[in-house]
Amino acid sequence: MKAPRTLVVLLALASVSACGIIKPSEDRILFDGKAFKAKAKAVDKKASPTDFTVVVKGASASLDGAREAGRHEGTKFCVQNFGSSRIDWKVGPDTEPQNLRISDDQLTFAGKCQRP
Repeated sequence: MKAPRTLVVLLALASVSACGIIKPSEDRILFDGKAFKAKAKAVDKKASPTDFTVVVKGASASLDGAREAGRHEGTKFCVQNFGSSRIDWKVGPDTEPQNLRISDDQLTFAGKCQRP
């Protein structure tokens, strides 16, 4: 009788510990009703640390949503790294659709964080 109880306890502990690994879908920010994977990174940390790009995957799901996901990711990057949400976009969320950089279903923005 002891073995099944121990097994149940171990399985319960494993399932509780796994909760921190998987991000619940309720915690994701949706843009135009969709979740996008977006990543911002510095172009060259040494030469010009404030210049960055944002890549948003799955842009065909909703161009408007992908634009807002890119704006959010760029703003988050600048706030975390430079303490300001001000961005000078070279190609960004307000760029005319025909001038956007879209390739392989990925939208790419380029901008420069403005220091406070």
